[in-house]
Amino acid sequence: MGHRAGDGGRHTLTPRGIADPAAFIRAETQRLAPPLVPEITLHLAEESLPIWQRTEEELGEIGLPPPFWAFAWAGGQALARYILDHPDTVRGKRVLDFASGSGLVGIAAAKAGAAHVACADIDPFAQAAIALNAGLNGAGPLDVITSDVLGTRGVWEVVLAGDIAYERDLAGKVFAWLEALSAADADVWIGDPGRSYLPRQRLEKVADYAVPVSRELEDTEIKATAVWRPRR
Repeated sequence: MGHRAGDGGRHTLTPRGIADPAAFIRAETQRLAPPLVPEITLHLAEESLPIWQRTEEELGEIGLPPPFWAFAWAGGQALARYILDHPDTVRGKRVLDFASGSGLVGIAAAKAGAAHVACADIDPFAQAAIALNAGLNGAGPLDVITSDVLGTRGVWEVVLAGDIAYERDLAGKVFAWLEALSAADADVWIGDPGRSYLPRQRLEKVADYAVPVSRELEDTEIKATAVWRPRR
């Protein structure tokens, strides 16, 4: 996802940066509001390519994934916007934000009045970003789940998932799990701009958005994005 571009050697990760994700995030990001969700401020990469390359080359050596947490992806922005505009979706309920990344969707749920929000992500840098971003926005109560929740039932009444359809095998497992949760009476909401592995025929479209995004990461500056839910 995205291109590769050199940064002229201006930035390198130190061992301390690897050991201290929060310090790395503070140093390498800016406090910015996603275009579609100006009510929320996040630690985001101002320039997409340098941070992507640095984490890919250096953190990749110790098995960490790319810095998905450093960007407000289109699906997450659309889902967060929907939640803030329709707070009854989450108000008073126990909510899971799956593959949370920056924590944008979970923070939106907390702001919309969820009784409890859990943000799940297995990337330790995402976990640090979620905690930092929750603090920036005074979002609580909000917990960070570090274990892999895929396939589990949990106590969630609402499950939120943004931008999860970009890899075939993972998307197949995630959507089967989300459909099982929906069949067990959880409310499942999905934000996605029509990625390749989105099973549209099994979903119901709920809302459409035009989301401003970076051309460094996407194929257009405005990404047509939708909020979906499993058909019942």
